[in-house]
Amino acid sequence: MSYGHKKRPAGRLSLPGTVTFWMAFVTGTVFSICLGDPGRAASRDEDPFAAKRAAMVKEQVAARGVREPAVLDALRTVPRHLFVLPELRGEAYEDFPLPIGEGQTISQPYVVAVMTQSLALGKGDNVLEVGTGSGYQAAVLSLLAASVYSIEINENLARRAADTLKSLGYANVHVRNGDGFFGWPEQAPFDAIIVTCAVDRVPPRLLEQLAEGGRLVVPLGDARSFQTLTLITKKNGKPVVHEIFDVRFVPMTGEAIRKIHSPVPGAHH
Repeated sequence: MSYGHKKRPAGRLSLPGTVTFWMAFVTGTVFSICLGDPGRAASRDEDPFAAKRAAMVKEQVAARGVREPAVLDALRTVPRHLFVLPELRGEAYEDFPLPIGEGQTISQPYVVAVMTQSLALGKGDNVLEVGTGSGYQAAVLSLLAASVYSIEINENLARRAADTLKSLGYANVHVRNGDGFFGWPEQAPFDAIIVTCAVDRVPPRLLEQLAEGGRLVVPLGDARSFQTLTLITKKNGKPVVHEIFDVRFVPMTGEAIRKIHSPVPGAHH
């Protein structure tokens, strides 16, 4: 079924009975993890989930219009089942999000694909991710870009994602526990920024850290209901906005709750 319409949530949302929240945490770095050695990603030769992964890409992603070959290849390659809870691995390639603990979920595969394709990544790109979650999105990005810097406000999720990414050999991913509202200024500018939690306005620090010509993908709107997945491109220093489709993500917390009260300055549609 076609996805992105209004009454079906798509992103890192809660399942029935799941509490949706991000733990507020002190701003700044608690730990920063640089991961692994290149070439240690898990072998696909004996992967019992390879057929399910290929079917996921064909039936859930490509069939809905995602066409970028590099994105499709990344989704065929990253072992999604290793980023979910062990008891849910059999459902890892189904067409819905899954809980990962701490009141959070791993996004539906199609949404991961659309957000990734919208970033239009090149092999030399420097990418910022706000909201590491399970680490799956970061792993996908790592196969398409030179470096990925990912920030997670929940310390338990940050540590677990870092361990998973390290064990699978995603050496160009760096995970930090902190408040993504402030971005990662030491590694800016970024050619692309992806935000995997809902905000009503884009944090100004993220726009500042986006390079000229850079792309930012974010769920914009009321975190209590549905948001619009939005692509923002920085042109001549100003954001140009393109709406993609409706989604539902958990809200960004921390500083975002206190500071985001004004619209994106100078936005053009």
